[in-house]
Amino acid sequence: MPSDATRPSVRRPVVSLAGATVTRGRATLVGPIDWSVAPDERWVVLGANGSGKSTLLAMAALRTHPSAGTVTVLGERLGATDVRRLRERIGYGAEGLAQQIEPGLTLHDVVVTGWHAALAPWWHHYGDEAHTAAAEARRRVGLDVPGDRVFGTLSSGERQRTLLARAIIRRPELLLLDEPAAGLDPAGREDLIGTLDRLTADDDAPPLVLVTHHLEEVPGTTTHALLLREASIVASGPVEHVLTADHLSECFGLALAVGRHAGASPGEGRWWCHADPSRSTSPAD
Repeated sequence: MPSDATRPSVRRPVVSLAGATVTRGRATLVGPIDWSVAPDERWVVLGANGSGKSTLLAMAALRTHPSAGTVTVLGERLGATDVRRLRERIGYGAEGLAQQIEPGLTLHDVVVTGWHAALAPWWHHYGDEAHTAAAEARRRVGLDVPGDRVFGTLSSGERQRTLLARAIIRRPELLLLDEPAAGLDPAGREDLIGTLDRLTADDDAPPLVLVTHHLEEVPGTTTHALLLREASIVASGPVEHVLTADHLSECFGLALAVGRHAGASPGEGRWWCHADPSRSTSPAD
């Protein structure tokens, strides 16, 4: 047997789903899913509306319990751990979350609530460390807006950056983002994607899972992809093996041409796709 010095290290997944399924009545929202995320990976989850993307991310964010199977996040099994404490180690941003935030809160208060993964600042004490971290998080995402601005008066782009700052305030061990570019115009979308590229290119950046409908929104730093259709996995693995015309055509039920722009630096190497009538939606045809 190899000694401890020569034995290869084992990287424990930060997210591990085993047969994870979510059902509501007779409807299966997602699953059964077997999937894991390693500490140095950046994932994108793609699929059409209703494919199960947001439900999958909500399980990883400890906000939805599986109806069957297991969900393990940062070494803790959902259903057998204190999710309130575990959520503090996870950065999570989603449009549904934004709708739960009181629009009368200030921008700074919305960001600082991420310190305790709360939706309002009333139930916790926030010391100097939390307030300093909130200011730093705003700087890191390029949110050049006064902290006393009311959340409900912010533009779509400002709200998305506020939610991103909230997600990263505590330097999380896992970052989960559900359609962070939703509702943004092209300039706002490109600006946000560039910010994500810079954040995820840092040596100490946490693993990322990003949900989107649009291939053009996949950051250049993405390493892995998961494709969902009708609650099930179409393909999963390294981006160069998964983001192909065959797989994406099957995923979206539309014949697609797929490619990637040249370049490998953050902000470059972006993906593109468009309808391709010359193709079949079924790779077997």
